[in-house]
Amino acid sequence: MFRCFAVIGVLVACLSGIAATQNVVFDGPRAEHRWSLSELDPKLPADWTGYHYLVLEMRASSPQRFNLIFFSGSVTQSREMLPMANVWIRAAIPLQYYRQPNRTGFDLASVGKVPRNSFWIGTGGVYGPLNAVDAIGVSMITPLGKPTLEIRSVALAKEDPGSDVLEKKPVVDEFGQWIPSDWNGKVRNLADAQKSWATEEAALKAGDFGYSKFGGYAHTKVKATGFFRVEEIDGRWWFVDPEGHLFFSTGATCIGAYGGDSRLAERKEYFQALPPVTQAAKPGRRPQSGFYTWNLQRRFGDDWQARWVDLAVRRMESWGMNTIGNWSDREIWDAQKKAYVVNLRGWGMETGYMGMPDVYSDEWPAIVDKAAAEQCAPRKNDPYLLGYFVANEPPWPGRESLIVDIILDSKPSAIQREAKAFLAAGDTPARRKEFIYKAFDRYLEVINAAIKRHDPNHLNLGLRFGSGLPPAEMLRASKAFDVYSLNVYSTAVDVKTMEEIYRVTGRPIIVGEFHFGVPGRGLAPGLVQVRDQAERGIAYRYYVEQAASFPAFIGASWFQWIDQPSTGRMDGENYNIGLVDVTDRPYSELIEAVKTTHRRLYEVHAGKTPPFNQKPRPQ
Repeated sequence: MFRCFAVIGVLVACLSGIAATQNVVFDGPRAEHRWSLSELDPKLPADWTGYHYLVLEMRASSPQRFNLIFFSGSVTQSREMLPMANVWIRAAIPLQYYRQPNRTGFDLASVGKVPRNSFWIGTGGVYGPLNAVDAIGVSMITPLGKPTLEIRSVALAKEDPGSDVLEKKPVVDEFGQWIPSDWNGKVRNLADAQKSWATEEAALKAGDFGYSKFGGYAHTKVKATGFFRVEEIDGRWWFVDPEGHLFFSTGATCIGAYGGDSRLAERKEYFQALPPVTQAAKPGRRPQSGFYTWNLQRRFGDDWQARWVDLAVRRMESWGMNTIGNWSDREIWDAQKKAYVVNLRGWGMETGYMGMPDVYSDEWPAIVDKAAAEQCAPRKNDPYLLGYFVANEPPWPGRESLIVDIILDSKPSAIQREAKAFLAAGDTPARRKEFIYKAFDRYLEVINAAIKRHDPNHLNLGLRFGSGLPPAEMLRASKAFDVYSLNVYSTAVDVKTMEEIYRVTGRPIIVGEFHFGVPGRGLAPGLVQVRDQAERGIAYRYYVEQAASFPAFIGASWFQWIDQPSTGRMDGENYNIGLVDVTDRPYSELIEAVKTTHRRLYEVHAGKTPPFNQKPRPQ
């Protein structure tokens, strides 16, 4: 049962957008409120067929996601929405994402949400015509701190009026911090940051984790091959490092000097000052531009790039992280002091059919071979390379029929020809699914062979599937990998899921992404919310140690090293999920918990010590 929250004032909605302000307070473990259209405005039509945007002027007190719901009789259409916090915004919500599935994107993140200047909106849920809307609602699950939502205008529009911050700008200060929010420890000036940096430098020392040169457990010894491999020993799987030491992978993704700030030039008025564009340390690398980069320049001066790499490596050694996760800067890969993974690309996914390339085209095998040659051949003799991820979160599971629609509706192609021929014998959801997984089998066969051809020495770490079990066809095909990888955003990795993956594939398992966040600082809590920074540490310990106790589980990588930008990255995400914040200061409660767990991981995974068993609190 939903527990309704307080509604203060009267909301008036009309086509012109004139309304009285109303205040909604989200309270309770799950809260929902709805207004009939007649409550909003008798002139607001039920048939929205001719309109393309619902335009709201709103202010949210907290950067927590909520659901924006349209009710049409017994049909409920809900989409997640995340507005910028503590500022009045105009949110022009594209109604197309309620009417039909998103056809753009190539992985779960790019398919699942779309950014606007002042918010992002989810694209998944029940789809259908908006020709009989009788109510609008909002809801929030596990709200933290009784957040409020003020709405002062509701309107329908045929043309896009734009989405924007409506009050005083800028909203981001010169350090990349959110101006409309305040918090303990917010940097007020450069002296504040310098004091914190000096404190960390004085305390940063190599940890006592018993690691070997490559990050394995130095007290263990099995066969050495000169490269990373996997082996089951006494009923438990391990990575084995190049020197023959058992290795359990712990790391973070996106370890880099670039803070991920997106669309800076498009929204210059949002920023108190724009960070300078700085050329990368080596020829051929992309220029750096972002507030995190700017803060590194403030911290280290002209030699900031080399000194940042040194700091990142020393942090990893202090925190017990032995793996540089995917999407990390090549500068830290080139430091050659830590194991690292590479997320391969260039298979044609970005230009394909929702991530599915034209695997039947005559040119595609050559495209794949060229991509593998460029990315794998130069690394084939590198002992620090742990392995390759083939791709990230393919969106095909559950969308097979939609992808076939996209193929059939697109310009003529080889995969379209194959689809028409296959479906001539019967066009049913089951046959569409069969067709997509035949294409998927070819996808894996060609790509895996190219990787092995250009680098026979390193591990194939799989596809980094989304949470849960993929279709049986996909799971069976995963036997071709050396390691099965998935991204799990939850308080724990489900044991039954791991058991079924291992039963079908026989492959050891790693998690490519997980995180926990807290709403505040203008940042949203990410995909899994906990109560405060101390609970982030508890959540890390529970997640990693519980997973490590499973015999076939051999590693987990935190997403991500740095908080996302408060104005949102390319897809709008602005999550408090970093090990360090935008001013390059570690979250101490989380880091201390990370170190505690990493000291215990060998004993936990070997089955000699029970895993940490305290669950985190979301509220």
